Amino acid sequence: MKDTRDFIIDEAYRLFLNHSYEAVSISMISNAIGFTKGALYHHFISKEELFRAVIDKHFPISNAQVDVENISLKDYTQACISHIQKILEALFADEKEFIPVNYLSLIADCFRHYEGFAEQKNQFIDTFISQAETIIHNAIKRGEVRDDINVHVIALHYLSFSIGMAGDLIRNNSVESAVNSLTGQFNQFYELLKK
Repeated sequence: MKDTRDFIIDEAYRLFLNHSYEAVSISMISNAIGFTKGALYHHFISKEELFRAVIDKHFPISNAQVDVENISLKDYTQACISHIQKILEALFADEKEFIPVNYLSLIADCFRHYEGFAEQKNQFIDTFISQAETIIHNAIKRGEVRDDINVHVIALHYLSFSIGMAGDLIRNNSVESAVNSLTGQFNQFYELLKK
């Protein structure tokens, strides 16, 4: 049963990714997987439920797991880069034809058609900022970075760098290029903050 659900989710993911939520119908999904609509509805009661399952499986975005109280800002910077690289590599691992704008379109569909998605992402962002602020405050206390900085603004920069790499993905069509660009930005920014 789980294998069948996963098969349906994976095939629906390709359809939602290459078309859009609105363009993909239950008939289109059932044709792609070779199931009747009834068999498909046995596993998912609606297109909305299937879409949520697709996003939950294929867009697992989380914060880096670090010891917030004890990690240095330098190590946190490297942990952010490494974590983002793992997310991108997992996200695009199976895609033979990598079209970044399709992913951005799918994310936009999430905000329109996945109830609670915006609240989840806002909570993710709030947690990211709070975690970064704590780490930056501790770095100031330890004398790792300058004390004349606005901690909240610096935390927002860390978030912006992380989200902004989507622009590099679109421009260069390459995870490696996006990670290299992100690494350069993070490392240069850290050098500016150092005492």
